[in-house]
Amino acid sequence: MNSSKTAFLFPGQGVQTIGMAKELCDNIPECKEILDRSEEILNMPIKKMMFEGPEEILTATENAQPTILVASLIALKALEINGIEADYAAGLSLGEYAALIYGGALSLEEGLLLIKERGRIMGSALPEGLGKMAAVLKLNDEKIQELLTRAGEFGIVEGANYNCPGQVVISGENKAIDEAVKIAKELGGLGISLKVSGPFHSSLLEPASEEFFNTIKNVDIKELNKVVYSNVKGLPYEKEDDVKELLKRHIRTSVLFEKTINHMIDSGVDTFIEVGPGKALRGFVKKINKSASLLNVEDMDSLKNTIDKIKSNL
Repeated sequence: MNSSKTAFLFPGQGVQTIGMAKELCDNIPECKEILDRSEEILNMPIKKMMFEGPEEILTATENAQPTILVASLIALKALEINGIEADYAAGLSLGEYAALIYGGALSLEEGLLLIKERGRIMGSALPEGLGKMAAVLKLNDEKIQELLTRAGEFGIVEGANYNCPGQVVISGENKAIDEAVKIAKELGGLGISLKVSGPFHSSLLEPASEEFFNTIKNVDIKELNKVVYSNVKGLPYEKEDDVKELLKRHIRTSVLFEKTINHMIDSGVDTFIEVGPGKALRGFVKKINKSASLLNVEDMDSLKNTIDKIKSNL
């Protein structure tokens, strides 16, 4: 008997591309239904933004978050109607909401409306230009700590996304991030400023997380029927967890993605399916475990490939 375990991974902000999920919607009626229903729930021109752009509209945080979530849910529907399920689910930042919808904690409607509000709040959390993020590559944990300590003398700078060995995204005030990029080079690494509209997953978003809590505290969160991971913990949600409190903290604290993947692997997961646009998450998993089986679904070709691979392993 095959004891292989599968995990669905849902992407975060930054993977948005014009045309995402279009092929799936054009070819699979159930996927088109998800798109139509999402547009209705969100009361936003989701189709137009996803399929036509323009890029600067699609990339704005208040649009990127709901459109990426919709694209991921469309890909998820394509898997579900082909009988492919996962024992485990996780998302990177905003992707956690797709995982929570998959795990039954949030309805489609609740998840979409929460992300619409989250995108709006995070998009307008700080005046533009008052904080940014950078990816730091090729440094070990010790050197990352040294970088944060040294750059911290110039302002707020924090670890935002612990993605995989040799890749950490930092977030904070402009001067501190600029200095961190220089320090990364001195330490033998590489710092790259990211095109995002604010210093996400840092304490600068404390007011945004409080504002978001006003929305989420009224939402009905149901018991999970799958193992779903919390970015804040890097571990699965447990029955006793306060999901609303964790999702509030999620906006202003680090995303522990590498810890999540390691825990999944220790739990016997050997197949990871990136559900939605982009390839970043497969890249992270590959750096964590070279032998993992990596699949994805974002168009008809990748869907067929994934179905073939999964069915051939049964």
